[in-house]
Amino acid sequence: MFDACMGALGLTGLAEENLQSRLRGTLLMGISNQENHLVLAPGNKSELAVGYSTLYGDSVGGYGPIKDVYKSQVFRLAAWRNRVAAERGETPPIPEHTLLKPPSAELRPGQVDTDSLPDYELLDAVLTAYVEQDKGRAEILAEGFDPAVVDRVIRLVDTAEYKRRQYPPGTKISPKNFGRDRRQPITNRWRES
Repeated sequence: MFDACMGALGLTGLAEENLQSRLRGTLLMGISNQENHLVLAPGNKSELAVGYSTLYGDSVGGYGPIKDVYKSQVFRLAAWRNRVAAERGETPPIPEHTLLKPPSAELRPGQVDTDSLPDYELLDAVLTAYVEQDKGRAEILAEGFDPAVVDRVIRLVDTAEYKRRQYPPGTKISPKNFGRDRRQPITNRWRES
């Protein structure tokens, strides 16, 4: 499928990488339709906050179970789940290599998320201040964060609303989730004053 699309479209760079995700989304939705299953959208709050998802690709689905869970929390939950299973004498359900390998969208060889984003612990700390606590740039900088990181994260959050609006509904666990509690205009050049 990928080769056929590439032959017809001749995409390069990010468009080529995103084609892989969109083809997976199409396949999952086709199987869902055929088998009457619900596709779960895999995006977490960190990725949704900064637009690190492919529309009509990894954002497809009928429900987003972890859309309000930061990526650093996802890793802690996974480690907790494995620990609880081991304490019960069960096989941990999440393979250890899954927890140890660097996070990656896996759209090109050797790609890791930190090629495009700050480390998730840092990203999530800035996101928590900006999204959950409604802090502005000056307040976040006063906490000691690198200005370049803060500016980049704020810009990514502010320009990704159009993607978040198209994401399926999901579980709410935080005081401020995207969609109900925190909405911005979809326009690209909007900036909070």
